[in-house]
Amino acid sequence: MEYTTPPFEVSFKGLLFDMDGTIIDSTAAVVKHWHTVGKEIGVDPEVILQTSHGRRSIDMLKVLSPEKANWEYVRHMESLLPKLHGADAAEIPGARALLDDLIAAGARWTIVTSGTEPLVGGWLDVMRLPRPEHLVTAESVADGKPDPACYALGREKLGLGGDGDGPDVLVLEDSPAGIRAGKAAGCKVLGLVTSHTAEQVVAAEPDWVVRDLRSVKLVGAEGGGGGGGGGAAAGSVTLQISDALAVVAATSTAAAAAATT
Repeated sequence: MEYTTPPFEVSFKGLLFDMDGTIIDSTAAVVKHWHTVGKEIGVDPEVILQTSHGRRSIDMLKVLSPEKANWEYVRHMESLLPKLHGADAAEIPGARALLDDLIAAGARWTIVTSGTEPLVGGWLDVMRLPRPEHLVTAESVADGKPDPACYALGREKLGLGGDGDGPDVLVLEDSPAGIRAGKAAGCKVLGLVTSHTAEQVVAAEPDWVVRDLRSVKLVGAEGGGGGGGGGAAAGSVTLQISDALAVVAATSTAAAAAATT
């Protein structure tokens, strides 16, 4: 698979970002933390790590350690991760620049994540990354990804929850479960190859696939700002996507062109 497509432009009224693997890479921190937690609850950490990425901890614990599957335990457990292992996380390349540009343009955006509020808030503080006005976290919905409820709620937070608004919203995701959730919520999806193989990402059927957010640039904005997610209605933003996987990009671009003719 080759990341060879020339730059092309797409416009959206709102953007929904996953957190881990999309804005930050906390893989090393998560591995250390789950080894500690696994020993604490008597579950092999490797079993947890095989299927944990992109899924809520509470959903994992319902299967592996039901007595720990409660929000009090999960919120406390996840709150410790940034505090104990903050130095082990890094930004996904291009994420900060894109968020800064979106905020400056008054664009509508928010974070939709399988992590709890203490986990997400802790990482944003440790990494000194911008916090959107509204967050959609693990506690926000009854069912986690790949269920589309989280991204449907994200659309509502941006004021884009109408039946015809889905294609005007871009989901940025790295996990197959999250990609499927975004598509099921009616959104366009940009898949990032940061935590899974390109083959795994493509199999989840996103609209476009890139290595990371260095391939996404804000090149235009129209209308007034609801910035940070919510508030007054904002206009659309135009993104330039470059170095996408050739096959996926060609198929999606052709479909978009057909829809406008």
